Amino acid sequence: MTPAETYAAHLDAVQEQNARIYGPPAGGDVWGGASARQFRFDPRRKRDRNMVAIASYVKSDDVVVDVGGGAGRVCLPLALQCKEVWNVEPSPGMGSEFESLAKEAGITNARLIPSNLAQAEAPRGAIAFTADVTYFVRDIVSFIRQLEAPASRRVMITIWSYPPPNRRGKLFELVYGEEQAVLPGLAQLLPVLWDIGILPDVQVLPESPWWENERPPSREEAVKMIVEDRVVKAEDHDRAQALFEENFDELFAPSNAGFVPLWRSDMREVLITWETGG
Repeated sequence: MTPAETYAAHLDAVQEQNARIYGPPAGGDVWGGASARQFRFDPRRKRDRNMVAIASYVKSDDVVVDVGGGAGRVCLPLALQCKEVWNVEPSPGMGSEFESLAKEAGITNARLIPSNLAQAEAPRGAIAFTADVTYFVRDIVSFIRQLEAPASRRVMITIWSYPPPNRRGKLFELVYGEEQAVLPGLAQLLPVLWDIGILPDVQVLPESPWWENERPPSREEAVKMIVEDRVVKAEDHDRAQALFEENFDELFAPSNAGFVPLWRSDMREVLITWETGG
């Protein structure tokens, strides 16, 4: 198989497994509501080292097109240092959070394009950026070419070294008795880029995931946290709770700050970038 076919096969395997275990995909705006609200970040927050590395590529007169920019975690801070940002975001819930955050922060040079990339009439900018989107794109070659189209100078992609939806793989296997199919990630994306003639710069960024800081203070709250995680469907909560309690010492380690999850895969954010040559 070609690298692009291998990439698509990973996504197909995930979708087949999810449909078999969880049922047909839910309709509507799956990224709306609480999912969108958890991605609200103050655009004027102190930048961590990952954000500093991303922002180092952006000049004051740049227009940045953020594909799947969600609630603006990256592009709203960038708007404070560049000419303009455009968020190409198909989720109405994410788009609503983006616009409200921009308004609250007094950012007037951030625009929403409520569409996916294939259908969007995206303006041309110096930089096209996307974070945590490629895991879910089956036709990855078309997506990469569409991403290059509005970028006069540079394309930037950030993903985590291990796909975040699969960080619960140990819990999934414990409850459902099979390995969780893994979304296409870094190991699948780079061969696709090489195969279509793109030799990107790859930088492993220093900060760990911001969402990995939960330290439940008690065994009961630790078990509750993972029972209510999306890896367990509602009708399996009781069975999962019994399994997690039985295997608690393999899932958590005690610490002065609370119980540390042992079931998560270590991850770092990875920046993949290349010049488009105009």
